[in-house]
Amino acid sequence: MRICVIQMSSVDDKAANLAQARGLIEQAVREERPHLILLPEVWAFQGGSLDQRREAAETIPDGEAYALLQEQAAKHGIVVHGGSFLERGPERLHNTTVVFGPDGRELARYRKLHLFDVVTPDGREYRESAVIGRGDQIVTYSAGGIRVGCSICYDLRFGELYRQLTAAGAQLLTVPAAFTLQTGKDHWEVLLRARAIETQCYVAAAAQVGPFPAAKEVRHNWGHSMIVDPWGSVLAQVSDRPGFATARLDLDYLAKVREMLPVAQHRVLSG
Repeated sequence: MRICVIQMSSVDDKAANLAQARGLIEQAVREERPHLILLPEVWAFQGGSLDQRREAAETIPDGEAYALLQEQAAKHGIVVHGGSFLERGPERLHNTTVVFGPDGRELARYRKLHLFDVVTPDGREYRESAVIGRGDQIVTYSAGGIRVGCSICYDLRFGELYRQLTAAGAQLLTVPAAFTLQTGKDHWEVLLRARAIETQCYVAAAAQVGPFPAAKEVRHNWGHSMIVDPWGSVLAQVSDRPGFATARLDLDYLAKVREMLPVAQHRVLSG
């Protein structure tokens, strides 16, 4: 299976973000011919005011972002893992992944479990839980004979989630993200490689890059979308601008790594 991670620079303009996503998917399909494409977190709308985010949110299965993902999957006969977009719930918004198969049918839906409530080293405060409701289940799905595990951005810091995904059969872990510049430069690659090494899975991480408006300030994402193999080696990485990177998943190699170093069999502590 060939997988492609799409890196975007989404802002508070939904129409422009949809056009950017469509263009990058079309280009990636044309040049790389992947079987699975992964978009970043909040690819359809990033930043803006609270009212703007609520306006941009969609009620699944209605909405432009959902329709674009479905259309692109069916048009190209590929799996489109829709990063995440804002889902309008009965009480709160959710940060939600939706995945479509080559026939355009929905394969999976995942709502972000761990919410980003922190103050970063530069003093900026992030309170995702003030707007977003927490998901309540882990999600995997099958695509092209590979079991895929879902996560979103801040989930990356919680290794127990990835152990559960691996216990559920995951061979590929997906991490759509909008990692901040301040934390990303020190932690992004380290955490991605650690998750790959400890689970002995492939890890595909599609990120946002560059500046975006957030209320009265401008914030920056780290970017550096990448694909990591089960040994922890970086197979492909995107530069510091919108674009994409592609790598081939080798399940024989994955099995060999798990056989050489059978950590799953040696685990003593559960959870």
